[in-house]
Amino acid sequence: MSKKILYEGKAKQLYETEKPSELIQFFKDDATAFNKKKHEIIDSKGVLNNLISEYIFIYLDKNNISNHFIKRLSPREQLIKRVEIIPIEVVVRNIAAGTFSQRFGIDEGKHLPKTLIEFNLKDDENDDPLVSEEHMKVFGWAKSDEIEIMKKNALQINMLLSDLFKKINITLVDFKIEFGRFHSKNVSEIILADEISPDSCRLWDMSSNEKLDKDRFRRNIGGLIEAYKEVATRLEIDLSNI
Repeated sequence: MSKKILYEGKAKQLYETEKPSELIQFFKDDATAFNKKKHEIIDSKGVLNNLISEYIFIYLDKNNISNHFIKRLSPREQLIKRVEIIPIEVVVRNIAAGTFSQRFGIDEGKHLPKTLIEFNLKDDENDDPLVSEEHMKVFGWAKSDEIEIMKKNALQINMLLSDLFKKINITLVDFKIEFGRFHSKNVSEIILADEISPDSCRLWDMSSNEKLDKDRFRRNIGGLIEAYKEVATRLEIDLSNI
């Protein structure tokens, strides 16, 4: 019996399972940038993102960050908790890069005085506009207590990931995460969802500043798969089946 697809995004698909509280998340090989204005299929990208995201979500869970990951089912599939996604991308920035540098005229690579959290509405048609906490509350995208939980968790995730990557000679420049409401036994909990991978992080080699993330695709540098494999290898993830 084929699984029913419930959602398809730029890089992932979600399928129903026999349990209403669980879904299957499938990682595609699609590489997209600028809200899909640039699009290619890159063999094995989905497998690498699945493996790296699994590793990071398990690491975060061990460090008391509740998230949707349950287990990996196959090279491209994860079993996850079904959540009601909050339609906000939480962006955590340690170093100026990408559109942030352009927006504020700050040289790429400049360390920010303190970690900065930004919020973008998940709206591809309008290029994921920057929004404030007041926007989220006024339009009902997230409540005050939910925003505080997301901010607190984002900063904690940043500390944990910065430490993890520093140990393997990688600088965590910035990253994007999403949260969702997990409803269980009449209780709702805000938990980390989506994925964390080189698709959603800027990762620079600490010695050379070589980009080990999706900027290699955005900027036509090439070598995206090799960069993702380098990240996975440094994390000691088994790549023997790729």
